[in-house]
Amino acid sequence: MASSRRNGRLGFAAAAVWMLAVAHLATAQVPDFGNFESKLGGGLGGFGKQDQKVTVTSEFTPPMDDAPAMLFVTAKIVPGFWLYAIDQGKLADGDGPSTTVIKLDAGQTVKLLAPFQHIQAPHSEIDNEIWKGLEIRKHVEEVTWYAPIEFAASVDPAQASISGMIEGQACDKNSCTPIEEAFTAKVGKGTSIPAAAPNATAGAASAVAPANPSSNLSLWTVAGYGLLGGLILNLMPCVLPVIGLKVLSFAEQGGRSRARVLGLNLAYVAGLLSVFLILAVLAAGVQLGLRNENFDWGELNTLTGFKVGMAALVFSMALSFMGVWEIPIPGFAASSTASKLSAEEGPLGAFCMGIFTTLLATPCSGPLLGPVLGYTLSQPAAVTFLVFGSVGLGMGLPYLLIGLFPSLVSWLPKPGAWMETLKHLLGFFLLATVVYLFSTINEDYFLATLSLLFGIWFACWSIGRVPIYAEFGEKLRGWAIGAAIAALIGYGSFQFLTPRESVLPWQPYSPQALALARAQGKTVMVDFTADWCPTCKTNLMFSIDREEVKKVVEANDVVTLLADWSDKNATIKKAVNELNSRSIPLLAIYSADPSKEVVVLRDLITQSQVLEALAEAGPSLDPQTAAVTSEKK
Repeated sequence: MASSRRNGRLGFAAAAVWMLAVAHLATAQVPDFGNFESKLGGGLGGFGKQDQKVTVTSEFTPPMDDAPAMLFVTAKIVPGFWLYAIDQGKLADGDGPSTTVIKLDAGQTVKLLAPFQHIQAPHSEIDNEIWKGLEIRKHVEEVTWYAPIEFAASVDPAQASISGMIEGQACDKNSCTPIEEAFTAKVGKGTSIPAAAPNATAGAASAVAPANPSSNLSLWTVAGYGLLGGLILNLMPCVLPVIGLKVLSFAEQGGRSRARVLGLNLAYVAGLLSVFLILAVLAAGVQLGLRNENFDWGELNTLTGFKVGMAALVFSMALSFMGVWEIPIPGFAASSTASKLSAEEGPLGAFCMGIFTTLLATPCSGPLLGPVLGYTLSQPAAVTFLVFGSVGLGMGLPYLLIGLFPSLVSWLPKPGAWMETLKHLLGFFLLATVVYLFSTINEDYFLATLSLLFGIWFACWSIGRVPIYAEFGEKLRGWAIGAAIAALIGYGSFQFLTPRESVLPWQPYSPQALALARAQGKTVMVDFTADWCPTCKTNLMFSIDREEVKKVVEANDVVTLLADWSDKNATIKKAVNELNSRSIPLLAIYSADPSKEVVVLRDLITQSQVLEALAEAGPSLDPQTAAVTSEKK
């Protein structure tokens, strides 16, 4: 009964701390820290006509002391459209999106001291369709660029004006519109911008730092909020399942030496802080001269590979909690018995768990730490490290306290059957985390990721079949087989179950499209397929949509139509029936010569059969012959 009351007091205290901390953070005056979006546009004047895709305004700040003048150019983009970044890259052959270019008109009495940089980082994604593998960098809604400038000695900046133009493309999902938007800059107040990039001049460094931060909080107060925010991170939904592992570990630590408990918890905190150290380096990459762009908190979650990897790792841990297999690193797994852990926690396991816990915390920490971490956007590298360090220290504080005062472990229930129940419940929580991670993954990778998890499940089951008392060689063989299975299924999944760029120039099928092409004297190849038809996908990948077939299609001027029967479609069903078929796969090649029969290939086919069918149908007619044939009809 006393233990129950004590646990109840603990829960009430944790809830009270949570509510007070959230209320205090919600009312703290920190919105100005790094919230550059709210400052942009103030004093920059109105934007242009409603029908423009992009409207541009500009101003500059005069030189002050040793700091040069700064030119600001702001583009406001209508919803649904975007501009490619000024640092948008290209493929090796020079192909790629149209990079945005900012030009100053010739013959002016001002010159740029460094290239333009952006305040708002562009959205980054890897292209898997048009420019396969290329990083696409684009701005939406609004972006401001800045650059240090120098006026001629005879020019009074207060009376000067600077004219120029932005050139590029405003694009949406359907098309791109070329833009050439002129601007004229007058002297103004400017805006807050991040610390100078490595390619900025020394004189510009002071000019690009915010002049007067408008926050009422001191640096140490912000660090204190970071400490509190890190502490509360332990209660985040993303982290709680893993914290359960530490609860099991704490229960097992009872009765062990103080030095042993302190060492394990220090290793765990070291794992936490190592991730925060790496994130701090990435966040201050520009100031340290390591990168051209800072890596923001949580930006790991914009990388598909990271999200897929985290889903796979969490899923494998969930399987361990559910008893499918035992994770061999000490500190990661509870035992298969109800009374104690299967393996004594070791420093390596504690360190790795600290890393894993921190990575899981980043997706759901934004509302709590956003203002505090946003403060680092406009601060020197040392401040960035201080703030990130305070967050990491706050997150590790409970474990440091337990390491210093092992008697606190006595507040936990004694090891027993509850540990096995808790382990299984944590497994369900981890599976729920996998569902959440799935919601963050691009839908193009859903099927491949699901297939990868199936492979991991099979591999874990295979590893779990090896008895825990088996010889090392047998265990190693089981792990090798399991890893090979998971790798093979994972590779195949992302190789064959993710969208790939088509080799042939497919157009959507319709009876009208088929009739028009035949009326123009074209040979037409129609592939009747569906997403639910694995044989159709196999035919398309290995027999139809191939470079060898493309050469024949181009040489014979063949029109290629794709009839997608993934959903109910009476038109496509009728076309299939007209070809004396009731099912797919079905490939039909209509010859340009109306006297020839339609060549039909059914079920699983080979590339050689497709090439033979194209040869049998023959090439499209030249325009003159097609016109004569049409007149005869």
